[in-house]
Amino acid sequence: MMSFIHVKEKFKLIFLDFVILSVMPVLAVLLRFEGALPEYEATVLHVWLLPSAVLGVGIFYLFGMYHRIWHYARIRDLNAIVGAVTLSSAGTFLLLFLVGKDVPKSVFLISWMLVLGGIGLSRLAFKINLDMLSGAQTGQRAVLIIGAGDAGAMLVREIEQNDAASVRIVGFADDDVKKIGNRLSGFPVLGSIDQVPEIVETQNVEEIIIATPSAEGDEIRRITDICHRVSCKVKTMPGLYETMEMGKRNIGLQQLREIRLEDLLRRDPIKLDFDKITHYIAGKTVLITGAGGSIGSELSRQLSHAGAKEILLLGRGENSIYEIYQELKVKFPEQSYRTVIANITDKARMEEVFRNYKPEVVFHAAAHKHVPLMEIQPVEAVQNNVFGTKNVAELADAYKSEIFVLISTDKAVNPTSVMGATKRAAELVLQEINQHSETKFVAVRFGNVLGSRGSVVPLFERQIASGGPVTVTDPEMTRFFMTIPEAVQLVLQAGGLAEGGEVFLFDMGKPVKIKDMACDLIRLHGRIPNKDIKIVYTGLRPGEKLYEELLTNEEGTTSTKHKKIYRAKIIPMEKGALQKKLGVLKSTRDRLTILKTLKCMIPTYKSKQLEDAGEGA
Repeated sequence: MMSFIHVKEKFKLIFLDFVILSVMPVLAVLLRFEGALPEYEATVLHVWLLPSAVLGVGIFYLFGMYHRIWHYARIRDLNAIVGAVTLSSAGTFLLLFLVGKDVPKSVFLISWMLVLGGIGLSRLAFKINLDMLSGAQTGQRAVLIIGAGDAGAMLVREIEQNDAASVRIVGFADDDVKKIGNRLSGFPVLGSIDQVPEIVETQNVEEIIIATPSAEGDEIRRITDICHRVSCKVKTMPGLYETMEMGKRNIGLQQLREIRLEDLLRRDPIKLDFDKITHYIAGKTVLITGAGGSIGSELSRQLSHAGAKEILLLGRGENSIYEIYQELKVKFPEQSYRTVIANITDKARMEEVFRNYKPEVVFHAAAHKHVPLMEIQPVEAVQNNVFGTKNVAELADAYKSEIFVLISTDKAVNPTSVMGATKRAAELVLQEINQHSETKFVAVRFGNVLGSRGSVVPLFERQIASGGPVTVTDPEMTRFFMTIPEAVQLVLQAGGLAEGGEVFLFDMGKPVKIKDMACDLIRLHGRIPNKDIKIVYTGLRPGEKLYEELLTNEEGTTSTKHKKIYRAKIIPMEKGALQKKLGVLKSTRDRLTILKTLKCMIPTYKSKQLEDAGEGA
């Protein structure tokens, strides 16, 4: 999109400047000699007026006077006018001096002031004319920016440079009372955020842009609620994490997007210690199991920044592995990747992978994680989550991998589901192997991840798109949530903190009611909860609990070097007892036997299936 003045308007300015440069020297002489025009000065003007005007227009062109967006004129533009007029007058003076034409210096001073005033007034008139026309220009949309800070100022600059033809900025809204009534980048701060509806009405605003990338989720939610009271589009700048990922200092309209649910959960940005990550990743062969999944694919993206020798993308589904491989090849052409189709439960195939590639760092993200499905298929949960993990961990030990990171879950704490119990069993397996291995085995626990496969958010999105109802299990159900990039950053950081045997916990922030999340999503779609879209409560599903936990009653935590990562105090299971229980799980496909064995391994496991079968809590 062109941001320069239209060609026709350029020629108008050039002609106007030529007239000013031709007339003002004559007027200067008349003023100097009190209305008289001496013969000598008349001769000089007659000979040199045209060359001087041409020289002046040329200098103005070099100063960019015909490439500026006068609709958004600033102090820097005034400085350019002063500089161009001064240089033009100096050039004319020099030319006359070189050809021996003596003109009183006072004439040049008066002429300089008159030309400066004429050029300045012409640009002011041009700006006023553009301002008047822009209000009625159908191709422009009136935009209000929320946030009169650095981000707002940066956005204005980007709009001026790239999007001026399509956007008319009416001003800012900000809660800082010191800013209200003042101007930022030439535009007024019209009022507080609470006054946005009134500003929208009086200024005929068509679009609102939220320029507060560092704001927390509660503030974004408040702003969003206020904006949704008016009938105009609402967009937001990317959050700080997105901005860093884009690798852009300047954010223009092309990076603006609709408000997402993760914006409403926004927390302080995670500061990643890339030096530590580089230390244990750089130059290494890295294996990611479940690389086609939500966590695995984001791991592969972020690891691509760390200088790995080669990244092995392993998964049992060829389509998801193919898709992430194609994406990575485009984004990171310098990074070496290798695709591996394999099932972690097939130990012979997994040994072939370790033997051929000898990965030095392993991120184990492959798992069955759907709670209700695993309740009715415990055999699959055990085979994948327990013995699949055991296979990969034993091979990491045998082939002397340096670090092994298991992606666990908060559902492993006081589990009420088969999925949670099998993930806790996987943690026990790692701790046992770690006691006699040179490999550093660690597990990381975190809560629900927004946008991951099986997440409640895609379900809600589909339900809203179809007109509802949105189904929530219980009005009091809460969960910890974080975004996929947040979770993966902490996983990578935890790997750098590994000493062996740890279970790391992440600061998940405040728990979120699923009911509130459903309401937020409905509002983000421009609907009203329980009016446009109904919310229906369906009751807890098998294996679910109202509140998730990150620690058992027996566990405590110690701090780490990272303020958002904690180390859980875990007591490993006695080796003989663990192997005995694993032997039972390996040899049976009987559902009740599996559940009772998991109960013996994990005393805090509460299975409703066992209770219903009369086997106790």
